[in-house]
Amino acid sequence: MTTVLVLRDGVHGMPVSAYADELRERLPDARIRVAETPEEERELAADAEVVTGKLVDRALLDRARELRLFGCSYAGYGHLPLDALAERDVVVTTASGVHGPNIAEHVVGAILAFVRRFPEGWRRQQRREWRHYRAHELAGSTVTVVGLGAIGSAVVERLSGFGVHTIGVRHSPERGGPTDEVLGTDDLHRALARTDYLVLAVPLTDETEGLIDAEAFDTLPPSAVLVNVARGPVVDTDDLVDALRSNHVRGAALDVTDPEPLPPDHVLWTLENAFVTPHNSGHTPKYYERLADIVAENVGQLDAESPEFVNRVDL
Repeated sequence: MTTVLVLRDGVHGMPVSAYADELRERLPDARIRVAETPEEERELAADAEVVTGKLVDRALLDRARELRLFGCSYAGYGHLPLDALAERDVVVTTASGVHGPNIAEHVVGAILAFVRRFPEGWRRQQRREWRHYRAHELAGSTVTVVGLGAIGSAVVERLSGFGVHTIGVRHSPERGGPTDEVLGTDDLHRALARTDYLVLAVPLTDETEGLIDAEAFDTLPPSAVLVNVARGPVVDTDDLVDALRSNHVRGAALDVTDPEPLPPDHVLWTLENAFVTPHNSGHTPKYYERLADIVAENVGQLDAESPEFVNRVDL
């Protein structure tokens, strides 16, 4: 019987007991244990073949002598002791793809909010002002998605019925993608010059930090809207504020910011053409369901002759 330890740190404030229940449903023959304290985590780790959750520290790893698989509950894995896991020959997997549907819906909603100018409608409602205002149409627009991983691809899929032209920008354009065009990051400005709605869905790396700067805002048409669901530092915040204030771009929907959390006195809160949400696009009530699907599939691969692990990290 495989022993699975669920670490105590939940995701998006959801209790890990709910995650354990999802795993029990998918792995009826496994022993699913949930730790409630750091001490209990270390104790239960002693005979756990699988550990899953937000993070794993070296003290716990030293106790987990039977560990074969660590199922990270996040898409990122930079916080993990990867060298130690590699030395132990532990399979490490991520939650990549879990966020795709909900973040894609957030992006489409943000785009439509600017297309139909819902924030302006809300402001007029607060003033009880019945006065028409101009809006836009999404059909016929060009949407550029920077990053064509699980999230970027899900965005493109959900835009397919809106009659838009899509441009994908990725580090390796030879891999193709679901967009009408695929360009490399070296051709980013060629895409920006034709962009009505710019969606950022890339990880934060040395290459992507500050990717959207003053020069990028100069290249974008003044009617363009930025939607950032990547990481705050992908956009130069000072350059963004300048672009919004000077109408170099029409607006920005920001689910991530730099700094984050955004300080209460930051100017971005006050700009009418900035729509800020508190890194909320990743929330979904189905998170644990999707994560449990991935982990259960990988548990089933542990004793396979030629295992094919979902979202395996190359250590």
